[in-house]
This record gives sequence, C-alpha cells and structure tokens, in this order.
Amino acid sequence: MPLIKIDNKDYDTDTLSSEAKQQLQMLSITESEIKRLQAQLAIAQTARISYANALKAALPVIGGSDTIKL
Repeated sequence: MPLIKIDNKDYDTDTLSSEAKQQLQMLSITESEIKRLQAQLAIAQTARISYANALKAALPVIGGSDTIKL
C-alpha cells in the first residue's frame, strides 16, 4: 500500500479509482519528461556557451577591444 501526498494529504494508491491511478501515472510520466527536457536544455545551454567562446576566439580583434556581447 504505497502512499502519495497531495496537498498535504496522504492517499493509499491501492484504494484510488482507476481514473485517479491513470492520472497519477500520467503525472509521473510528465514529471519524468520534464526532467529529461531540463537535462537536454542544460546540454544545449552548455553547448551554446562553448560555441560562443569558440566564436570569440576565432574572430579578429577590431579596434583594440576583444569584448563581444551575444
């Protein structure tokens, strides 16, 4: 009898209706997808920083300033 807490109330998952169990399963899947997407976003943001730094290094220095704002 696993318990879940929603709005500070404990619910026994074994006693939930089939509709509530389905919604709980979809919520769990959605939470997993959000975590996966957040990890993908972190990877993309890290790559963006790396590409921006590589671009800065590849550009010629003009006017004595090496500051680039992206």
